[in-house]
Amino acid sequence: MATVTSNASPKPFSLSFSNPLKSLIPTKSPSLNYPPRKNHHHHRLGLSVNASSVSSPPSIATSNAPSPDYRVEILSESLPFIQKFRGKTIVVKYGGAAMTSPELKSSVVSDLVLLACVGLRPILVHGGGPDINRYLKQLNIPAEFRDGLRVTDATTMEIVSMVLVGKVNKNLVSLINAAGATAVGLSGHDGRLLTARPVPNSAQLGFVGEVARVDPSVLRPLVDSGYIPVIASVAADDSGQAYNINADTVAGELAAALGAEKLILLTDVAGILEDKEDPSSLVKEIDIKGVKKMIEDGKVAGGRIPKVKCCIRSLAQGVKTASIIDGRRQHSLLHEIMSGEGAGTMITG
Repeated sequence: MATVTSNASPKPFSLSFSNPLKSLIPTKSPSLNYPPRKNHHHHRLGLSVNASSVSSPPSIATSNAPSPDYRVEILSESLPFIQKFRGKTIVVKYGGAAMTSPELKSSVVSDLVLLACVGLRPILVHGGGPDINRYLKQLNIPAEFRDGLRVTDATTMEIVSMVLVGKVNKNLVSLINAAGATAVGLSGHDGRLLTARPVPNSAQLGFVGEVARVDPSVLRPLVDSGYIPVIASVAADDSGQAYNINADTVAGELAAALGAEKLILLTDVAGILEDKEDPSSLVKEIDIKGVKKMIEDGKVAGGRIPKVKCCIRSLAQGVKTASIIDGRRQHSLLHEIMSGEGAGTMITG
């Protein structure tokens, strides 16, 4: 478990953006029909936007613009969720298909900007595996993985740092800025935000690290001032040696250090399945005890195990809820935060 250090944060000032609820209004994309999530009065509001509670939008075939009444009802349904999460910190780990599809990338960016506009405090953590692989291939450097982790020698570590910090991070910052918010790009190096240490099997993996310490002092004035921090998952140890760190782990440790309301992992799966062979068996909400039993029973396996354990660690350190959601769906962030239906599996303490 990472240790946390902190300094007093400066006095906040307000920042607002124009037309904050534009992204909530449907356009040409069809609505997503997630099954209702079980309501828990201490976690979720008993309210959701669905076909039975609001008027149907006009047919896309006859009109591209929803009716004024439909717009008003959508905004009215959103109010309780805005009130619930306004001023709360949300840490989002961005990865998977959402990083490679231009449409999904645009969806994530617009969701983040909308959330910031209505008063939430989003923080984005990212990796960048596909981009790293592409640059390694261009340099004729083979990509090697063991137990799902990238084997990272000195040359590969240099490429990882250049791609994550210099390319992926700044591209995301530019996209968020262009969408109407103001983002600041960081890595674990900056302000000693993260201090790394080698993983136990570093002899086989090279410069693959884990989080030893978190000092969120550099983040607090940025978030208090209305900026969206965008954080690349690389950091250095006490001697200055750089390490490649799993982005899920970074997001979970940052969420814990900041006392975040919610940790959200964008993935290429629908969430946690009761039957891993049946996509319709999605578990909408589960507590720590229940998800640990699913791991013991073999219902959570493979690449889902590290993500679930990351969520469990963050919850144990004070994060209110942690969600594994389907990043292949457009506007899955808004579905998870701004409706009672959710967009994947929410794990509670």
